[in-house]
Amino acid sequence: MKILIGLHRNVNTLDKKTAKIASEYHLTFSQFMVLEALYSKGDMSVGEVRERILSSVGTISLIVNNLVKMKYIERIPDKKDRRVCILHLTKEGYEVISKIAPKNEAKITESMDVLDQDEKETLLYLLKKIGGIK
Repeated sequence: MKILIGLHRNVNTLDKKTAKIASEYHLTFSQFMVLEALYSKGDMSVGEVRERILSSVGTISLIVNNLVKMKYIERIPDKKDRRVCILHLTKEGYEVISKIAPKNEAKITESMDVLDQDEKETLLYLLKKIGGIK
């Protein structure tokens, strides 16, 4: 249990740092996560984004609707399946996330600087092992 609590505390600390950076741009943590997912992975369906950011079905719609209102993303109907919408960063969305993402990455890197390279590699290996990834 101590390991699980330690993992949660560290993730929460990093999430708070990300939320602080996002708030400087008038975004919520979840809105940042959607924009970052589209920025780093490209266009995705709502379901793919939801899975990537670990959001619930109920909240992803609200997050997406608000980002559309802010003109940071747009919904594009999927040509193969009319029930599916593809989310796409607008020019405004790209501009804002391209400012925030490097700041967030720098903050995460700074947080990890307490570990040397061997410790980082060991931590990554152990996290993958716990997650069943070899």
